[in-house]
Amino acid sequence: MAERIDTTLILGLGLIGGSLARSLKARGFSRQVIGYGHREASLLRGVELGVIDSYHLDLDEALAAADLIVVATPTLVAADMLKQILPRLAELGRTPVITDVASVKGNLQQAAVAAHGGMPPNLVLGHPIAGSERSGVEASREDLFVNHRVILTPAPENDPAAIALVREMWELTGAEVVDMAVSDHDAVLAATSHLPHMLAYALVDALAQSPMSTDIFRFAAGGFRDFTRIASSDPVMWRDIAIANRDAVLVAMDLFSEHLAQLRAAVATEDADGMLHTFTRAKAARDEFAVMLEARSRKS
Repeated sequence: MAERIDTTLILGLGLIGGSLARSLKARGFSRQVIGYGHREASLLRGVELGVIDSYHLDLDEALAAADLIVVATPTLVAADMLKQILPRLAELGRTPVITDVASVKGNLQQAAVAAHGGMPPNLVLGHPIAGSERSGVEASREDLFVNHRVILTPAPENDPAAIALVREMWELTGAEVVDMAVSDHDAVLAATSHLPHMLAYALVDALAQSPMSTDIFRFAAGGFRDFTRIASSDPVMWRDIAIANRDAVLVAMDLFSEHLAQLRAAVATEDADGMLHTFTRAKAARDEFAVMLEARSRKS
């Protein structure tokens, strides 16, 4: 395809930023993809792997070169990054399109409004629903976003051209792009992603501290492996997500705790009908979800 823009800047060259860079380079979205970060070794490795074309260690130099900026740092760092780059871009007299990949949108929106005095027209917040337990530029993959969803949370203040560019970028990677309000995004992700990670971490931690931990892990089978796989994710990243999306995560945790307490009571009282109703409802809901996934897979 013809190059859409001259320079894409990736701020933070980890799994997501690196995978996006690979995908955009492979599809000729921009003339060059450059990186910025504090760890030169990661940036240099990105050049060696062909993930990016070049990099800057000076933020102002990186910002001055960019037509599109993708903030691909962890969630809390991303909010701080917006507070840094928005005033700097104003001083440079530049308004490149800015987007992000963070798992929480509310704290980024608040950071942008605080730094800019309102939602910047050129800032389109987004979140690719894709990832891996692995991290770092070495784990990046060109096809990471294929057949995955990307949620954009456009604001009324956004420039339609900025929204269109970010949408085009993600669609080019093979992703399905959908729009959602910031508050809805954070509530849905708290329930479908953030809560499951909290549960996986809590379960593995609890069992690891059990006097029977050796036998528990020795005889654990596929169900335990599948349920706890995400407990191998980056602990720092998930600590930051829990902090950034605290209110929505607590709502999801409280709802789960309420249902777990009800199930515990049914087990304690040998309420066979109560347990059967819970398990039957859950199976029906999970089966319906599986059908939805299969339909989406066939559609793609």
